[in-house]
Amino acid sequence: MNKHRQRKIGRVVSTQMQSTVVVSVDTLMSHPLYRKKIRKTKRFLAHDPQSTASMGDTVTIEETRPISKLKRWLVVNVKKTENLVDVSTVEEALS
Repeated sequence: MNKHRQRKIGRVVSTQMQSTVVVSVDTLMSHPLYRKKIRKTKRFLAHDPQSTASMGDTVTIEETRPISKLKRWLVVNVKKTENLVDVSTVEEALS
């Protein structure tokens, strides 16, 4: 791929849309005055054409051309991890 494109590693938090996943990326930064480490979380919409990623997977996303209004990232690599359970589906199954 292109060496000037950013890559980020994050966790898939939603797979509700077709060929799109929401990836949550945590970044540690230092507070400018107090120097305490702060965790910043940002969510990115990433294009997943084969729908290989599922909730809880760790994925690598890469910057790409705009695919839609909010999608500017592409899923490059999927590392399977334990599956998270969506609470709404569990509640529906119990009732």
